[in-house]
Amino acid sequence: MKKLYPITLSRALSRALSSSSSSSSSSSASAQSTAFPLKHVTKGNFESALAELRRHVAAADFVAIDLEMSGVTSAPWRESFEFDRSDVRYLKVKDSAEKFAVVQFGVCPFRWDSSKLSFIAHPHNFYVFPRQEVQIDGPSYEFLWQTTSIEFLAKYQFDFNACIREGISYLSRGQEKEALRRLSIAYEDELSDTWCNTKEVKDIPINRMADVLFAERIKNRFSEWRDGLLQDRNGGSQLQWNSNDSKQQFQTVFFKMRPALNLTGFTSHQFRLIQLVINKHFKDLSYVRVNGDDLCSQQLVVYTESKDDKVLLLKEVKDKNRRVAEMKIQAAIGFRHVIDLLSSEQKLIVGHNCFLDIAHVYSKFIGPLPSAAEEFVSSVNKYFPHIVDTKILLNANHVLQQRMKKSSTSLSSAFALLCPQISVSAKSTGLTFQQCVQVEVQVDDMRSSNWDSGAKHEAGYDAFMTGCIFVQACSYLGIDFKLHSPSENLAHNEKLCKHVNHLYLSWINGDIIDLSTGNKVAELFGTNYFKKKYPNILFENIVLIWGFPSKIKAREIKESICKVFGLTSVTSVYHLDETAVFVQFSKPEFVSDFLLLKETLEKSDGPISVLHPLAKLLEGGNTHAGNYETYKEICSSPISKVLFANQAEAVGIKWKREAVEPKIAVESKEHTSFREENAVNNSTKSSEKSKQGKVHNAKKDMLCGNYEIIDSLNAAEVNQIRTNNL
Repeated sequence: MKKLYPITLSRALSRALSSSSSSSSSSSASAQSTAFPLKHVTKGNFESALAELRRHVAAADFVAIDLEMSGVTSAPWRESFEFDRSDVRYLKVKDSAEKFAVVQFGVCPFRWDSSKLSFIAHPHNFYVFPRQEVQIDGPSYEFLWQTTSIEFLAKYQFDFNACIREGISYLSRGQEKEALRRLSIAYEDELSDTWCNTKEVKDIPINRMADVLFAERIKNRFSEWRDGLLQDRNGGSQLQWNSNDSKQQFQTVFFKMRPALNLTGFTSHQFRLIQLVINKHFKDLSYVRVNGDDLCSQQLVVYTESKDDKVLLLKEVKDKNRRVAEMKIQAAIGFRHVIDLLSSEQKLIVGHNCFLDIAHVYSKFIGPLPSAAEEFVSSVNKYFPHIVDTKILLNANHVLQQRMKKSSTSLSSAFALLCPQISVSAKSTGLTFQQCVQVEVQVDDMRSSNWDSGAKHEAGYDAFMTGCIFVQACSYLGIDFKLHSPSENLAHNEKLCKHVNHLYLSWINGDIIDLSTGNKVAELFGTNYFKKKYPNILFENIVLIWGFPSKIKAREIKESICKVFGLTSVTSVYHLDETAVFVQFSKPEFVSDFLLLKETLEKSDGPISVLHPLAKLLEGGNTHAGNYETYKEICSSPISKVLFANQAEAVGIKWKREAVEPKIAVESKEHTSFREENAVNNSTKSSEKSKQGKVHNAKKDMLCGNYEIIDSLNAAEVNQIRTNNL
C-alpha cells in the first residue's frame, strides 16, 4: 500500500519549488514552441475574465471542468478499498474534500459552430487560493498538503507562487450567509462599536499616571477646539494648534457637513481613552469610526448641534459602514461567482471521474458537506441538474469499451486514443479508428485549430481534454452534431440522457450513483468488467479487528479464528493497513459470536490461556473489534491519524462495551418478534426453541474451549480452505 502523508505548507513548498525550478530550466527549450492557447486567470484579471466567461457559458452547449487539489487522502486507510460500502466511500470523499484545498480550477465552455462544423472551446485556467478576505467565526483557513501531490504538481510545472500570491479567494454560500447575518445583527445593535464606536465605555478608574495625564490633556484640547468653533461662529478667531504633534494628530475637517477632528497617530488604547473622555465630558461631540473601501478606517470626533443631530450623524455613519461591509463581502465571494454562473445557466457540466470534484465544489463554494450521501446528491442535483462523467461514457458503448480495454481509462490515455487530431502522443502512435469531431480553441480574439499539446494536469487544459473526450464519446453513442440545434439542450438528447447524472462513487468497486435519485445504479455491462479480488463481499458478515500484535499476519488471523468457528467460517481477510484487518465470515451470526467470545475471554480472570486459538490474536490486551458499522463510525470522524489503530483510539469510543450491546439489542428484538409469532403459531415456538438450544450449546462450547468441530470437517473442505484467497 502506498503511504501518503500530509505535511505543512512551508516545508512542502520549499522542496517543490526547488524541483519546479530545476525542471522548468531543463524544459525551457521546448517552451519556446507554440503553446496551447489557454486563458490563465488570477485575481488581477479576474473581473474581466469573468465578464468574458459569462458570454461564453451563456452560448455554450456544455461546460467541461477539472480541479487540481492539494491532496487526495489524509491517511492511507482513507483510500478507496473493495471492502468500502457506498456510504463509507462517500465519507472518505467527504473527508478529502473537507481537508484539502482546490488550487486550480479549469473551466472550458464548448459551443457548436454549425458554419464550420466544429466545436469552439474557450479554456480558462483559474488559480484559486482560500485567502480569508472577511472576518468569519473560527480561525483562519487551514488545509492539508500531500507530499506526493506537491511533487506531482511540481513535476508538471505548477506555479505555486501564482497560486498563493495571485490566487482568487472565495466565500461559499454558507459563509456569505453567515457573514451577512452577523452584519445584520451588528447593524441592529444601536450601541454596537462595530459601526461607529459609540458604545458606552464603562466608567472604570484610570490608575496609570500616564493614562491620567493623557486623558486630561485630551480633554483640554477638545475643549479648546470646541470653544474655538463657537468663537468662530460668533465672530471670534478660530483656535490654532501651537505644537507640531498637534498638527500631526489633530486635523480639522468637515464630515457630513459638520466640523470634525480627524485623529491620527494614536494607539488603540489611546483611542479607547479618547472615547471615554468624549462620552463622559462632551454631550455635543461624538467619537465615530468610519470604515473605508480599503482596509483603512478613519477615526473622527464630530461636533453636533443637538441631540437629534447626533442621532442622525450616528445613523449616517452606521449606514455607510454597513454599505462598505456589504461591498467587502461581495468582493470576497471571488471565484464563487464562476460556480454561481455555472449553476444559474443550468448548462450540462462534464467531468472525468468527477465525484470528488463535485464534492470539492460543494464543500468550497456551497456549504458544509452533508453527513449522508443521499442528502448530498439531492442537494447537488438542485444546483447542478445535469452532470456527465466521461468515465461513464467510456463504458457506455460496447465498441468504445472494447477499444478502451486496450488502453487505460485515465484522462490522458482516453484523450490520446479518442482525439488523435489534437493529441501529439496519438499522432505518434497512430491510434485512429474513427472520424473525429473537430474542435477549435479560441482565447480572447485568437482562434486556432493547430497547436502543440498543452500541459497535462493543468486544470484548464485537463478541462479541455475532458470536453474533447466527451464530444468523441457522444459520436460513438450515435449523436450527430451536424444535426444539433443551438436551442437544443444536449442533456435531454435521447442517446445521452440515460447517462446524465450517473457518477462513479467508487471506480474500484464500479459503484455508480444516480444524482437525480440518490440510488445506486447497476454496472453498465455486468459485474465482470471490474476485476475484483473479493467479488462476494457481504458487509453484515464482516468484523473489523485492529490493534493486534504487529507480528501477526493475515493468514495467522484466519487460522486462529477458523480453529474456533470452523475451517469454512472465514472467507477472506483484508488489510486496511498494518494495524487493522477486515475479516469476512461465511455467516452473519459469526460476527456477533466472535465479538461476544472476544469480550468474554478478555473479562476472564488471569491471562488468556496460551492454548486458546485466539490467544495470539488477543496478545497484549490492545486488540479491539467491531462490526462494519464501527468502521463507518470511525470513517465519519474528522480526525485523521496515519495508522487506523491510532485513529480508532483518537475517536475515543468504548469499543469493548459497545461491541456486544448491538448483539444484545438484536437478540432482544428477536425475542420480542418471537413472542408475537408464538401467539399465532405454537408449532413455530417449539421449532424456534430447538434452534435456540443448539445455538446456545454451540456458544457454550466455544466459551469453554471445545473445538471438536474442526475434527468433523472432511479433507476436501480442508483443501478448499487452503486455496481460499486471504
